[in-house]
Amino acid sequence: MAWYRRLNLLTLLLCFAVIVFGAYVRLSDAGLGCPDWPGCYGHLTIPQAEHEIASAEARYPERPVDAPKAWKEMIHRYLASTLGLLILALAFGSLRLRAAARPRVLPWVLVGLVIFQGILGMWTVTWQLKPLVVTAHLLGGMTTLALLLWLYLGVRRLGTMAATDGAPLRELRSERHLAFALDRERRDDAPASAPRGARSLRVFAAFALGLLTVQIFLGGWTSTNYAALACPDLPTCHGSFWPETDVKTAFTLWHGLGINYEYGILDARARVTIHHFHRVGALIVTLTLVLLGVALLRRGERALGVAVLLALALQVSIGIGVVALQLPLWLAAAHNAGAAILVAVLVTLNHHAWARSET
Repeated sequence: MAWYRRLNLLTLLLCFAVIVFGAYVRLSDAGLGCPDWPGCYGHLTIPQAEHEIASAEARYPERPVDAPKAWKEMIHRYLASTLGLLILALAFGSLRLRAAARPRVLPWVLVGLVIFQGILGMWTVTWQLKPLVVTAHLLGGMTTLALLLWLYLGVRRLGTMAATDGAPLRELRSERHLAFALDRERRDDAPASAPRGARSLRVFAAFALGLLTVQIFLGGWTSTNYAALACPDLPTCHGSFWPETDVKTAFTLWHGLGINYEYGILDARARVTIHHFHRVGALIVTLTLVLLGVALLRRGERALGVAVLLALALQVSIGIGVVALQLPLWLAAAHNAGAAILVAVLVTLNHHAWARSET
C-alpha cells in the first residue's frame, strides 16, 4: 500500500500544479500561444529556427509565433500529459493491491475524466477560448483534484483497516476490546445525538462543497469573459452596491463557433453583471464556511474547523487583493490556488464525515 499512496500523493500534487499553472497560462493571455493541438505550429516543441518560424507563420498568418506565450502553453500541455500518465498508472496499479484494500471504481473514473479533460483542452484551442469550454476545463481540473484526494484518503483508510486485519490475534482481540469499550462509552454519553450529529455534518459539508463548486464556476466565468476588472472599486461596483445588470447576456452559455473569444466579446454591462454575481457568490460562500468552521469547532473537530477558516481567510484576502491591486498576474493565479486549497479542505471534511458515519 505504501508505494500506491506515494504515487497517489505525487499525482495529487502534480494535479494542483497543473491547475495553478493552467490559470497562469490563461491569465497571461497565452491560451492561444499555440494555435493548434496537440502540437505547436505542427511541432512537439516551439518553432525556433528561422525556417521553422517562417513555415509556422505561413501556416497560421493570423497568429505570429510568440515564443514566451507558446512555451507557457506547451509546458502546461507537458505537465497535463504527465498527469494523465500518472492517473493511468494509478488505475492499473490498483489491480496489484490486496483485494481488501483495492479501490475498484474511482481510479478508472479518473481515467475517463482525464481523457475528457484532454478533449476540453483541445476544444479550448480549436474553439478559440470559448468561455463555456474553458470554464468546464477549470471545473474538470478541480474535480480531478477532488477525486485524487478522495482516492488518497480512501486508500489510506483501507490500508489501515487491512493492516488491522493482518495483526496478530492477541493484538487484534485487544484492539477490538478497546474499541468496543470506547464505543460503548460514547453510546452511553450520547445515545441519540451522535448519529443525528454525524448526519447533519454530512449534509452541511456536502452543501458547502456544492456552494463552492458554483462559486468556482462563477470565478471561471468571470475570468474567461475578461470581467475580473469590470468592478474596479470595493465594496461597491462603480459606486453602487447593486449596479445595472444584464443577466441574460452575461450568462448566455453558447454564442456559437467560429468566434475568437480572446479578450472577450461581451459589453461592459454584461461583464459588470458577471463580476457582481461572483462577489455575491463569494459573500454567500464566506458566510456558509464561517458557520461551518464555527460548527466544527463547537463539535470538537478543531483541526478541520481551523483548516476551513484559515483556507477561507486566505482566499478572501487574495480575492480582495486582486481587485484592490488591479489584477496582478501572480495574485490572480494565487486566487486559483486558493480555490483548489478550499476544495481540498472541504473534500477532506466530506470524507471524514462519511467515514465517521460508517463506523
